[in-house]
Amino acid sequence: MAEQAAGHLPPGFHFLPSDEELVNHFLYNKVTALFPFHHSIIPTLDLHLFDPWHLHCKALNGSGNYWYFFTQRTHNRETPNGYWKQVGVDEPVKEVGIRKTFVFKVGNGLEETKQDWVMDEFCLVDSFGSSSSSRKSSQKKEYSTLADGDKWVVCRVYETCCGIQPSSEEDGTELSCLDQVFLSFDDYDEVSFPN
Repeated sequence: MAEQAAGHLPPGFHFLPSDEELVNHFLYNKVTALFPFHHSIIPTLDLHLFDPWHLHCKALNGSGNYWYFFTQRTHNRETPNGYWKQVGVDEPVKEVGIRKTFVFKVGNGLEETKQDWVMDEFCLVDSFGSSSSSRKSSQKKEYSTLADGDKWVVCRVYETCCGIQPSSEEDGTELSCLDQVFLSFDDYDEVSFPN
């Protein structure tokens, strides 16, 4: 399915959305179905059926060895050979979502080995029953009425030894691909071109 999804992208295009883009453009549209949305771009998988090293055949392979997929929200993140353990604290994604970070451990709790696999799980804010007091009441009402908002999450999985971890600025925001291109133009100010 991932090969089919990747086949929909024209040659030269890479899939590397920011945290905000994953929540606002993909997860929100999947849950609400308000806008035309191509579900085949990011596939839907059952997290319990796949260890992270098997995702390359099933999930959407983004730039830099990231794998993306939708799955139903669950508290039990066990797989055939291990489980995903939450690390750190939940981080807000522009007041509309939450990012949870997990590491993969092989074993059953008695004998377990930490692996180099990391999963970022994104959900809509009210899917965990929380909301930000700084959001407008109309936005809060809109999110709280999402029928499937608490059922779906979008996940980004990567291996830390092989891929680059998601980059973030000091203030915690990520740069999109276009932002990185425009910022790279600053380097040309120091270059003198021959006349």
